[in-house]
Amino acid sequence: MDFDITAVWAAIIFFSVFMYVVLDGFDLGIGMLYPFVKGKRERDTMMNSVAPIWDGNETWLVLGGEGLLAAFPVAYAVILPGLYLPLIFMLVGLVFRGVAFEFRFKANDRERPIWDLAFILGSTVGAFFQGVSLGAFLSGIPVSGRSYAGGPLDWFAPFPLAAGCGVMIAYALLGATWLVMKSEGELHQRMVKLARPFTWLLLGAIAVVSVWTPLSQHRVAERWFSFPNLLLLSPVPLLVAGASFWLLRALKKDPFRQPFAAALALVLLGFTGMAISIWPHIVPPYITIWEAAAPPATQRFALVGTLIVLPLILAYTGWSYYVFRGKVGDTGGYH
Repeated sequence: MDFDITAVWAAIIFFSVFMYVVLDGFDLGIGMLYPFVKGKRERDTMMNSVAPIWDGNETWLVLGGEGLLAAFPVAYAVILPGLYLPLIFMLVGLVFRGVAFEFRFKANDRERPIWDLAFILGSTVGAFFQGVSLGAFLSGIPVSGRSYAGGPLDWFAPFPLAAGCGVMIAYALLGATWLVMKSEGELHQRMVKLARPFTWLLLGAIAVVSVWTPLSQHRVAERWFSFPNLLLLSPVPLLVAGASFWLLRALKKDPFRQPFAAALALVLLGFTGMAISIWPHIVPPYITIWEAAAPPATQRFALVGTLIVLPLILAYTGWSYYVFRGKVGDTGGYH
């Protein structure tokens, strides 16, 4: 049976990036929530809630990047030069956050505030520049032939900067709802209270992007507002409203697992809306997935290895989350 291997690779990369956004998003969010929590014990609990799993979450970023290089080398060659600076800033932030994870536990009381600050700044910088990169990508990458045709600072524009703030809000909401699920006592109550305003802020960010993008890009407006697409795609904003109601209601009625699930649903819907807006372009608005694809033999060869590795990654990710599924106590242990 024939199948479109290029579309399969596009789905794999979409899935890998989404898994990274979700899994690494909440632990970046926890770093950004540190300024709202002053007590050492509460901060220890926040970090302990992700300490066993945070580095495994970044596997998905590597898989998505390497998949893009293997399956869509033209896209890799065009996108990377345009986003070198924000991606470098992002990686520097992730490095600082990773170092803070390791050194904070070993630091004495005098040195610990330094690593707390590194954790906050690393998480904030990493999240912000992920959003900037996403916003620059959605704004369109200037292309000449099969090469990047823009300048090194094209990403420094209002929409990418606004997208950076939007991603920070989304990650903070994921972090707050994760801690609602994993913490107890005063920290739990504080995160319930914080999750509510972050929900409204995320809805505002989604609304801004949903209006800004079609107003600035005719092709996006045509995709969403022409018939019959208007009817076919109408469930997406309706589901966003439903997920928001679910999240706010769960924070009031059942502040345990449901808020995190609802926050994941909101992020998935936002990610899906982005994919709908740019499909089938992998370098919007010029290069489609088929124009950027590697030769079929290369894609088939890489797909064999990916289909072996991907289930293994899913298995150890699922197992680690299952093992550390309980709430984190004040001593750092799991219930």
